[in-house]
Amino acid sequence: MGEIYQHHAHSFPGSRAQAGMPSPDGECCHNSSKECAHDHASKAWGLVCILTSFVLLGIGLFLRHSGTAWFAYAGIELVWFLVAFLPVGLPVLQEALHALRQKDFCNEFSLMVMAAAGAFCIGEYPEAVAVMLFYTVGEMLQHRAVDRASRNISRLLDVRPEQTEVLRAQGYISVSPRTVGIGEQIQIKPGGRIPLDGILLEEQALFDTSALTGESVPRTIKRGEEVLAGMVVCGQTVHLQVNRPYGQSALARILVLVKNAAERKAPAELFIRRFARIYTPVVTLLALLIVVLPAFISLWIPAFHYVFADWLYRGLVFLVISCPCALVISVPLGYFGGIGAASRAGILFKGGNYLDAITRINTIVFDKTGTLTSGHFNVTGIQCQGISAADLLGILLAVEQKSTHPVARAVVCYAKERGIIAGEAGEVSELAGHGMEAIVNGQRIVVGNIRLLTGRGIAVPVQLSDNIATVVACAVDGQYAGHLLLSDTLKEDAIETIQRLKELNVTDIRLLSGDKSEIVAEYAGRLGIDKAYGDLLPEDKAVYVEEMTAEPGKSVAFVGDGMNDAPVLALSHVGIAMGGLGSDAAIESADVVIQTDQPSKVATAIIIGRTTRNIVRQNIVGAIGVKGVVLLAGTLGYATLWGAVFADVGVALLAVLNAVRILNKKF
Repeated sequence: MGEIYQHHAHSFPGSRAQAGMPSPDGECCHNSSKECAHDHASKAWGLVCILTSFVLLGIGLFLRHSGTAWFAYAGIELVWFLVAFLPVGLPVLQEALHALRQKDFCNEFSLMVMAAAGAFCIGEYPEAVAVMLFYTVGEMLQHRAVDRASRNISRLLDVRPEQTEVLRAQGYISVSPRTVGIGEQIQIKPGGRIPLDGILLEEQALFDTSALTGESVPRTIKRGEEVLAGMVVCGQTVHLQVNRPYGQSALARILVLVKNAAERKAPAELFIRRFARIYTPVVTLLALLIVVLPAFISLWIPAFHYVFADWLYRGLVFLVISCPCALVISVPLGYFGGIGAASRAGILFKGGNYLDAITRINTIVFDKTGTLTSGHFNVTGIQCQGISAADLLGILLAVEQKSTHPVARAVVCYAKERGIIAGEAGEVSELAGHGMEAIVNGQRIVVGNIRLLTGRGIAVPVQLSDNIATVVACAVDGQYAGHLLLSDTLKEDAIETIQRLKELNVTDIRLLSGDKSEIVAEYAGRLGIDKAYGDLLPEDKAVYVEEMTAEPGKSVAFVGDGMNDAPVLALSHVGIAMGGLGSDAAIESADVVIQTDQPSKVATAIIIGRTTRNIVRQNIVGAIGVKGVVLLAGTLGYATLWGAVFADVGVALLAVLNAVRILNKKF
């Protein structure tokens, strides 16, 4: 039972294999139109079989209850209903035999075959046909619901166009994006969707990124910046130089990530799989006991009248309703739906296990720079000692342009805006959490925070230690030469993020940063965070988070930029990378990737996780509850095979519909 999808993929009418499930890139899972046509023919044939069986069953019931003389002759009624049974019964029988060859003795196919065979044995021919007919209809409807949900997810995620205009010798021609190579130039007209990742060649352009990030506000991208597949061009024709092949675009990686996420099972999925493997043989044994035990009771209690056909019928009802299809299908589908809904909102879960784990988070640790703050620093002051401002900026530009740190980028931008020419830098080394060292124009340069300079025995002005702004100090040949003061700004939704998390009862929120403790405390006060810690190196953060995760009852999520914080992301129970769109480092190190720079998506991720968990629990409790009631009613003789089939199919369909409703929710 744990591998129900594999069983269904052989010859069952309306199975997933025949329904043509889409691959991660949104195409038909088969390679040729001939095979796809064969799939449609198979589905049509399955529908013909169902209609044939239904018509023959209906005519048979009419002939039986109208008292038609010739229909009452010995053997004619049996043959009639046997013919009605074969169109829907043979495929199920084939699946049961296939499962037996795989040494899977207890599955839903064998349950249905036993129930139908038992009904024939006691002369309940119409019910034998009805068991298989309605089971087949129910399975077909379930598979179509599952297929539709899977297709919807794939279509929502894979939004790449099938054609693009590429510049070749004869001008722009329309080709498949798969044939476009790195370095080639493509053209996308207004309203067109980007088919491949590339570098923008226009001065700037506006793009709708909602397909990737879930955000409706267009984003401005400038010349030389990267444009990602799936974005939509707003207002003008743009030209891109392709920098990644079709299969390696950011969107392709997202699709692969979502596909692989379905393979990482949540605890509830693993439980259902183990439960189904034990449950099916147990209910088969119980059905046998329902038939046999009353016979022994009648031997001990003569007043108890035992009728074999009656108790066999009750056992068959028990078998039919016991089929756990609703659980085996709807629970994995519930997690898959949650992963798909999160992806639409710009949140990538790397597995159903993380979707489940985020619901248990009671402590969240945020990095500051680039996570709750914009990471876009502005220089607010400059001071020099024994050197001109132009010379100081030239040295800083030479060193800082070798770094990708947000502070370094701000310094570089500030210097270039003033027309500063960089010196020649060599032997550059970056000291994580401190700064950089280099040789510029033959001089030993140290650039970084106050700790770096004092650690090198370099005297700095005392007042710098009391300044709460971010300080970039510079020393030349062991002598303090000046500093820049920089400030960062909170992201627009940073305060809202903390409020939403508290509303979700995540009250233990902490802030970690390599900035000075005074700066971190100031930001924490503005955000409403009670616990804030500064002056931390990356390894200090790792030790801090490791100690937190070891505390009993703590379920810790760390939210960082996915690159400098990779060790901490790996150590936390759930690592959440911010702004990870297109970042290999973020995707590799984190369990959850927020594709935008919005920290409020962390609260959204928790809400989606909890919604998914509630839906899964509803399916488990609802399916077991309804089946329990009908099982009891069948055992006591108050339920028929017809009722058992309808209850089984109905519960399964309701569970599937409940599982996919998360796709229609707005988060």
